[in-house]
Amino acid sequence: MNAPPLIEVRNLAYRYDDGTQALAGVDFDLYPGETVAFFGANGSGKTTFVLHLNGLLRGAGRVRVAGLEVNKANLPAIRQKVGLVFQDADDQLFMPSVLEDVAFGPLNLGLPPEVAEQRALRALEEVNMAHAAGKAPYHLSAGEKKRVSIAGTLAMNPEILVLDEPTTYLDPPGRRGLTALLARLPQAKIVVTHDVGFALELATRAVFFEKGRIAAEGGPQEIVERFQWRLRAPLRR
Repeated sequence: MNAPPLIEVRNLAYRYDDGTQALAGVDFDLYPGETVAFFGANGSGKTTFVLHLNGLLRGAGRVRVAGLEVNKANLPAIRQKVGLVFQDADDQLFMPSVLEDVAFGPLNLGLPPEVAEQRALRALEEVNMAHAAGKAPYHLSAGEKKRVSIAGTLAMNPEILVLDEPTTYLDPPGRRGLTALLARLPQAKIVVTHDVGFALELATRAVFFEKGRIAAEGGPQEIVERFQWRLRAPLRR
């Protein structure tokens, strides 16, 4: 890669309060335009790793995002650059209307209400959900909620999207729609998933987490075959 990495992680280690060693020296780079699938069993360190990318967790080692060290001083800037989309969209949707939900982040940046609303409407148009701006989030289908949660992230103008089990709860049409949406978004992406078919359609590279380390990385098909990571429905937890 000629361009510098958007994310650069070196020797990242993290131990939970109960003594569990969740990460044990992880090195990783993410480059502009990439979509990288994270495979591995539950408890292998995938989600713990991505929570370090915008400072929700802080371990030992070095994490840089768009040239900025992940530290307290840089967190506001980094959290605009890294957009997290959680497994359960209901964890991100809590305002009375879809538009208010998507505008919440820009308002928290201190933008004037009319500018935040414009950003929110643009993001909803990007995910084909502008028609739902006035609806209550709980009236939406699982696929629609996922799109709205992505819109809320896009309204912050991130450079990187990090999605944790994005196909959970989606029916086949919702899954296909999400695949098409993510494929056309220009941001670099990290996708934590057990859905191998989804990853093979979308990812340009894959890494396999095992016991808090990256055991291997390469082409998605190569990694699936090497670790016999069979096609499976996304897990619900």
